[in-house]
Order: sequence, then C-alpha cells, then structure tokens
Amino acid sequence: MSRDARLVAPTPVKTLHRFTSLRRFLIRARNGWLRRRVGVELGSNINLSLSARLRPARRGSIVVGDDTLIAFKTLIYTWDDLARRDRPVSIGRRCFIGGGSTILPGVSIGDGCIVGAGAVVFENVPAGSIVAGNPARVLKSGVEVLEHGRLPEADATAHRLWHAED
Repeated sequence: MSRDARLVAPTPVKTLHRFTSLRRFLIRARNGWLRRRVGVELGSNINLSLSARLRPARRGSIVVGDDTLIAFKTLIYTWDDLARRDRPVSIGRRCFIGGGSTILPGVSIGDGCIVGAGAVVFENVPAGSIVAGNPARVLKSGVEVLEHGRLPEADATAHRLWHAED
C-alpha cells in the first residue's frame, strides 16, 4: 500500500436522513398554521408537502380527509374568477394527490382516489377512482387503496424491487 493511499481515508456517506426530525417538525408547524391562521380543515395523519400550495378564499373552504397525501408543488384553490365567488374544495379520506397537480375551485374528490402527477382536475372525482391528464379523466374505477392512497400491491412490489436476488 502506498503512503498516499493510507492518508486518504474513506469518508462516511452523509445522507439527508439526519434532517428527518426537522422536516417532521416543519410539516407539523405548517399544518398547524394552515389550520389556525388560514382555516384549512385537515384530517388526521395528513402528509402535506412543504411545497404544496393551498389557497382558500375563506376559512373552511378547503377540507382534506384523514390519511391523505398531497405531494410536492400541488395547487389547490377555491376562488373562481369567472363566477366571482368562493367555491369550496373537498378531498376525501385515503387519497393521493400527485405532484404538480392542480385542483380547481368547486371540485370534490371522493374517498380512496388517486390523482396522477400533473393532472388538472376540473370536475368531481367519484370515490375509488384513478384520474390523470389535463383535463383529468377517470382511468380506472373501483380501486381499493390503503393509507395515503397506496395500492395494496405496492408494498409487495417495493419489497420485490429492493430485495431482488442478484
């Protein structure tokens, strides 16, 4: 072994996991602020991205059900410029709202729905549906989901991918 090789010790890989408790604290603080100051009604066990934007025109005009995940850069607003009035938005329980999607005023999303990334939701979404696109269209109905809109087979698929034998 050369002298130079002994001087260069491998450095431990630093990960972002050390910031997990800070992220959780920030999310709890933001959710509390949205509840108290902005008037958004959030259910329990909500996973709301820090970059998601919720813009209610009045207190209580955005309601999000329990066990729902709203991903990054999602926009949800209730002011309808054409009608010049507030139109409440409701998102059901156990839903997944994909990153970059937009939920327009007056939309109601049923329980157990999955909204694809980048979707623009103009109309109500029936419970147990998967929607995607601009405008969002129902791709599949009658789906069963778990907490945060996860499909039941997702855990088995992830396990198979992460623990694949070489």
